[in-house]
Formats: sequence, C-alpha cells, structure tokens
Amino acid sequence: MTIAPLGDSAVVVTVGSGLGEALLGRVRAIAADLRRDPPPGVVDIVPAFAAITVFYDLGRVGGFGRFCAEIEQRVNRADARFAPGGARIIEVPVCYGDEFGPDLGDVAANGGIDPVEVIALHSGGSYVVQAIGFAPGFGYLGGLPDKIHTPRRATPRTLVSAGSVGIGGVLTAVYPFATPGGWNIIGRTPLMMFDPNRAEPALLRAGDRVRFRAITGEEFTAWK
Repeated sequence: MTIAPLGDSAVVVTVGSGLGEALLGRVRAIAADLRRDPPPGVVDIVPAFAAITVFYDLGRVGGFGRFCAEIEQRVNRADARFAPGGARIIEVPVCYGDEFGPDLGDVAANGGIDPVEVIALHSGGSYVVQAIGFAPGFGYLGGLPDKIHTPRRATPRTLVSAGSVGIGGVLTAVYPFATPGGWNIIGRTPLMMFDPNRAEPALLRAGDRVRFRAITGEEFTAWK
C-alpha cells in the first residue's frame, strides 16, 4: 500500500495494481470504512480500480503526517474485516452490429476474427465494474476477452448515442448519455443506464458484475 499526495487537497491510497474482482472488493471495503469513520477534514472519498482518492479540507487537517497515519489505520482495519463476494449481477441486453454497432467490423479485423465471434466473446464474458466516471453512470468494465482488446479510435466521434456499448483497450462500457467518445461501438442497449428520477440514478455501481445478452433488432424496438 502507498499513500501519495494529489495536489494540496487530496491523497491517493494505492492498494494494488491491475484489474481484479478481489482487488476491487478490497478497495470498496476500504472506501466504505473511510466513509463510516472519516479522519477529520475529509470531504469526499472516490474508489476506482486499485486506489482510493481521499479529498480533504486543508484547514481542518491537523497535520499531513497524522492525516496519512489515520488513513493507514482505517485501511488496516478494513483489510481485517474484508471478505470477498456478494456482488450484484446486472444483465444488459445488447443489439450488436449494423446501425447500432458501426465498429464491430473494425474490432473483428483487429483481432483477426469474424464479427460473429466478437459478439459471442463479448456477450459470453463476465465483467466487473472497476470504476464509475467520465459521465454519470459510465462504468468501466474489466474482464474483456483478450481477442477483442481494441485500441480506442484515432479520431473520436463528436456524438455517440446513449446506450452504445463500446470497447476501449482492455475495457468495455456502456454510454449512459449521448456524448462525444472515442471507444469502438459494437452495439447498443435499450436499458436506461442513468435516470435522475430513480432512487439510485446510476444502474451500475463499482464492484457490480455485468453480463451482456445479445438481442435482435426487433427485441430492441419492442423494449423501447
């Protein structure tokens, strides 16, 4: 574990490297413990991938060394309590290809495989939400099969439709809103990934397990 300053109002607590369900579970457990019992001066806690960023009010912190020591104490306490498991499973229906997935062929060509195999690999995977960011409800999903790892587009699109399912490097994600974006779009879901009128607006949380299910264009239209 390392604790490093991020400017003069935050520290980054790094507890590992890479992507993994157990590692993310540990990150979430530490973040939860910090929220339950924050050191004086903490104003926000943001878990993502293998780290937790702790934002603080400099005027309310008794001293940087002491602040870091209190964070380390809480990390050790959370580690002692941590037990893996218990993730929610979210199923996301996707209509792949055609007008919904204009980059499906590019992903297939990059991997030297057929578009049908891209769909089978993507919909057959089991993914974990590593972080929420970029836009509200945008979940970065780890667990993408190696054959369909694809670099982001050299030129981002000025507009990607809400619900678009994309691949960016080793990750996959669903765009919750119509926004600019540079991921390779292989399909679209009819699900609303973010709804401010719901009790919990974002469909996904960090730590959730996600499964994609292929649907037809007719099913997509009927869902709407």
